[in-house]
Amino acid sequence: MRQRTTTLTEQELEIMKIVWAREEATVRDVYETLLEHRKVAYTTVMTMMKILEQKGHLKKRSDDKAHVYKPTKPKSAVIRNMVRDFVERVFNGSAEPLVMHLVEERHLSDMEIAEIERMLKERRRP
Repeated sequence: MRQRTTTLTEQELEIMKIVWAREEATVRDVYETLLEHRKVAYTTVMTMMKILEQKGHLKKRSDDKAHVYKPTKPKSAVIRNMVRDFVERVFNGSAEPLVMHLVEERHLSDMEIAEIERMLKERRRP
């Protein structure tokens, strides 16, 4: 039996980014924000937010006539779990091939490379 994944789908992540940025949001808030970038049905947003609640990523409370959703986990924790899951599935748990791929394919700037080097040096210190 496959282990339950913590990875969000593209649509779920898009919704979560909006809720994280706002700290709390109604379906209407998310719907209107998404409409600024693409066409989407209100009912689709409502369904996706219910799914995110069922998965434990959102919690809701009633406020007047609307449900207000809040994230249950900070963005950094969710992204950390998604990256860990990705590295496990794609690179058999080894981060080295991921880093090599990013260095080779992303054409990092000198500034980005310097920042990575700084982080590695800091990480090596006792």
